[in-house]
Amino acid sequence: MTPDPLPSGRAYSKGFEAIGYTDLQGRPGFKMALHRAGSGSTERWYLYTAQFWCSGFSIVEVTDPSRPRFVRYVEGTPNTWTLQVQIADGKMITSMERIMPGWGDQPGQPFGEGFLIWDLADPEDPKLLGHHRTGGKGTHRNFYAGGRYVHATALPDGYEGHIYQIVDIEDPANPREVSRWWRHGQWIAGGEQGAPAETALHGGAYVRGDRAYLPYSGGGFVILDISDITRPRLVSDLSFSPPFAARIAVHTSLPLNGRPLVVVNSEAIAERCDEPLQFAGIVDISVETRPRLISLFPLPLPPEDAPFRSFAERPGRFGPHNQHQPQFQDILWQDENLVFITWFNAGLRVYDISIERQPVEVGYYLPPDPQVRRGPLPKTGLVTQSEDVVVDARGNVYLSDKNHGIHVLRFNRPAR
Repeated sequence: MTPDPLPSGRAYSKGFEAIGYTDLQGRPGFKMALHRAGSGSTERWYLYTAQFWCSGFSIVEVTDPSRPRFVRYVEGTPNTWTLQVQIADGKMITSMERIMPGWGDQPGQPFGEGFLIWDLADPEDPKLLGHHRTGGKGTHRNFYAGGRYVHATALPDGYEGHIYQIVDIEDPANPREVSRWWRHGQWIAGGEQGAPAETALHGGAYVRGDRAYLPYSGGGFVILDISDITRPRLVSDLSFSPPFAARIAVHTSLPLNGRPLVVVNSEAIAERCDEPLQFAGIVDISVETRPRLISLFPLPLPPEDAPFRSFAERPGRFGPHNQHQPQFQDILWQDENLVFITWFNAGLRVYDISIERQPVEVGYYLPPDPQVRRGPLPKTGLVTQSEDVVVDARGNVYLSDKNHGIHVLRFNRPAR
């Protein structure tokens, strides 16, 4: 099969080489996950990507990342967001959620909710094992690094904003909720009120040992003790709004293994920066009851020969979104001195954080602007909107976009 050609138009790059591309048959990808099947001469690598603007996911073989082979599209439940995939232990977790108004929803029509559990014994033909139903509007982003528990970002009935839910999938045909945690004020059916503005668990928990690190949007950065999986307990929290934007003030919180640090970032929402400042930075948790912000990443600057003075002048969103998350998987990139993070209309940025109080941008890749509109956003102009990034253990970088397919890149790490 002839691979899809790289999109035409000007790309800007520092340290990256574009080696491959898949158009996904015209269905833009969003959140991505990797799976390795077989060994030795039979080893195969697969990229699974949730779709933007339609329900379902696509499977792409990336054994040779320079020649991605589109395998198939698996259609999802109609009128449903299926924005995320998580893979570990040969299982795949795919989210289902009611679509927000303005993002392609069909008002008044049925939708799917919760998450699905798949078996990847045949990586090109996943088999459905079970369905966890949250009730309400379903799950947005979930965390699964193997074992029996899925750490879900759920919006069950009776709550304002997404909450944290732990689900036991040891029997995948009969998943069961073990516990849940929320910020006081979210349980409106229970008479609560007074939650901080825009309180909602958004980017999904990140679990390390007996701690869960929660990016709680306007509710800040939260650390939970989950040593008793049935009774999550608050350890500490750190507010970010104000002064930063409240809508998704903390989108991702990624703890490092070798240092008592958590890389956090917000999510830009308003186009043309019509909102308070967005950020990415580092939180010191050496005293976990007293987390503190110790540095901020420098904002991306346009290349010298770019036809604009600032990314804030471009259409679409400008600001951080998703980080590469290694999640203890041996098929994923594990270097904790580099942070790969998408920045919407500024493309993919790479930061060296070996000196945690002085993050430095060391590379970027700004894809060509899309030529074909696949969905209603961005409204202010059809430009790059880099969404998610995953880096495999071989050093291949996969980058998704609202109106593109998947770019495959290689990064040549510079000396600091």
